[in-house]
Amino acid sequence: MATLNERKNYRQAIMKMLYEATEGNRLLGVTGARLRDDLQVPEQDLAAACAYLVGEELITVDWAQGNTPAMVMLTHQGIRLMEAEEEERG
Repeated sequence: MATLNERKNYRQAIMKMLYEATEGNRLLGVTGARLRDDLQVPEQDLAAACAYLVGEELITVDWAQGNTPAMVMLTHQGIRLMEAEEEERG
């Protein structure tokens, strides 16, 4: 099981990748397999991170069998969060 720091890093990496890959478009998503492979996140930790972000209403997930994320998309709230972070960075 991932440490607290690893879990936070996974969640942040998922949000960043989704925002960059979809260019902040709510209608686009990224497959769970791509997130897992590109971010090198263990499947169980990916599922846990996605479930957490769903609970925070930052993403939506189409789940496949075995609690595996099939498709992951940003919500309006998730896009706003990422835009605010981008503005802070300049």
